[in-house]
Amino acid sequence: MNTTDKRQTKYIFVTGGVASSLGKGIISSSLARLLLGRGYTVTIQKLDPYINVDPGTLNPYEHGECYVTEDGAETDLDLGHYERFTNTHTSQANNVTTGRIYQSVINKERRGDFLGKTVQVIPHITDEIKRRIMLVGNKGEYDIVITEIGGTVGDIESLPYIEAVRQLRYQLGAGNSLVIHLTLIPYMAASGELKTKPTQHSVKTLLENGVQPDMLVLRTEKELTADVRSKVALFCNVEPDAVAQSIDVPTIYEVPLRLLEQNFDLVALRKLGLPAPESDLKEWTEFVDKVKNPKREIKIALIGKYTELPDAYKSIAEAFVHAGATNHAKVRLEYVNSEKITPQSIDRTLGQMCGILVAPGFGHRGIEGKILAVEYARTRKIPFMGICLGMQCCVIEYARNVLGYADANSTEMETATAYPVIDIMEEQKNITEKGGTMRLGAYPCKLTEGSRAQTIYGAEEISERHRHRYEFNNKYMQAFQEAGLKIAGINPATGLVEIVEIEDHPWFVGVQFHPEYKSTVLNPHPLFVSFIKAALDHCN
Repeated sequence: MNTTDKRQTKYIFVTGGVASSLGKGIISSSLARLLLGRGYTVTIQKLDPYINVDPGTLNPYEHGECYVTEDGAETDLDLGHYERFTNTHTSQANNVTTGRIYQSVINKERRGDFLGKTVQVIPHITDEIKRRIMLVGNKGEYDIVITEIGGTVGDIESLPYIEAVRQLRYQLGAGNSLVIHLTLIPYMAASGELKTKPTQHSVKTLLENGVQPDMLVLRTEKELTADVRSKVALFCNVEPDAVAQSIDVPTIYEVPLRLLEQNFDLVALRKLGLPAPESDLKEWTEFVDKVKNPKREIKIALIGKYTELPDAYKSIAEAFVHAGATNHAKVRLEYVNSEKITPQSIDRTLGQMCGILVAPGFGHRGIEGKILAVEYARTRKIPFMGICLGMQCCVIEYARNVLGYADANSTEMETATAYPVIDIMEEQKNITEKGGTMRLGAYPCKLTEGSRAQTIYGAEEISERHRHRYEFNNKYMQAFQEAGLKIAGINPATGLVEIVEIEDHPWFVGVQFHPEYKSTVLNPHPLFVSFIKAALDHCN
């Protein structure tokens, strides 16, 4: 709450039990949205128990999308949810991994900071975890810091984090922290019963580690009865009104509204000793209504190589939800594996699409299918967007089929290509370590006067987030421009080409950056909004 008094920052910890992937990120984001709606300033952070320093080197099959913040941190995909729900930027401080914790402690030990003491999990690792938790709160910018503990209570990897929470709650004092535990109430179809025993055992595990949850969120497929809630409250030492259910809903953006109906935020504020101003969720409610009641439905093809794993393109999918609602339409994404696209199958695969998007990625696998998809969209005048590698595919396709450079390619795919229209960035050439070394984070882009991009953004200069090593080769810029591929955006400091577009096309835009990272519920990204409008016009 924006007040002049120096009230102490309050801390909310969100843990999970019984099973992974229950939706701690969505619950954390939803609570943040509710608290923001009551005028409080809120931020969210994610503590991940894996030993990787960050998700940047993780295969999408392992962890889904790698999200990138404004300051260039490669983070867990939950930070994307945080930003989309809260409409505020996160940073390096909002995602911490065990790898980063241990790296920091070991670096201190090597410098001699511990003065010869034995370095141990308690107190040195737990002290570093607590320091990271307090880092965002100590700035004085936020009334409430929500900290999501990754993994599942009972996992060996999570123990230092749970212990750090135990210590921190004691140090913060009564009324300054809150623990919310998300757990599962399974439904046994054979007996037609909802079972509370897994939740009881999960809370018992927390208690064994010295942490008593203040509130419970019960993930369920069936509506919980009053008896089930009362039983869980009794056995888990929480008040009945502190037990909320989280049931499947048509859209994740409805979750805050469902929690609001259960006074979830009011209970949290009461336990933190904070006043509860009137809630304002008007814009949010209107958005959810548009998502649930679209006037039209269109199909957009998303061309990539992780199509059996939609979480690999989570931010893109959500950006389409935002843009669809803005256009009063439901966007039905058709995930198309680029490895399966051939000249013989492409018409059958893409012929009924209202728009085509070629997704970001790395490596040569499936690249020729992506290039075929670009050509199909370009020659058949289907609205098209290319993101990062998708933009580079635009350039390669145009070079081959319009400029006549039959062997054109990216040096990422073919180091000895005769026409390296996409080449590794100069500052990347001597880099051998892969972690955190790409061009990452927000960079400015000056838009070309009269370009489609300038019209869409309504600005002369923009800032967008990046994650790449390769770039448009400016040696070929003049040839492309003369052949009709417009350079619509350039980094003013480096001359890096950021946006290409084709004027003689209903809607054809390729961007080197990742616009999906900046799309939120309350601020849908203009590129996606414009793309969906063009797709609707195409299928009208």
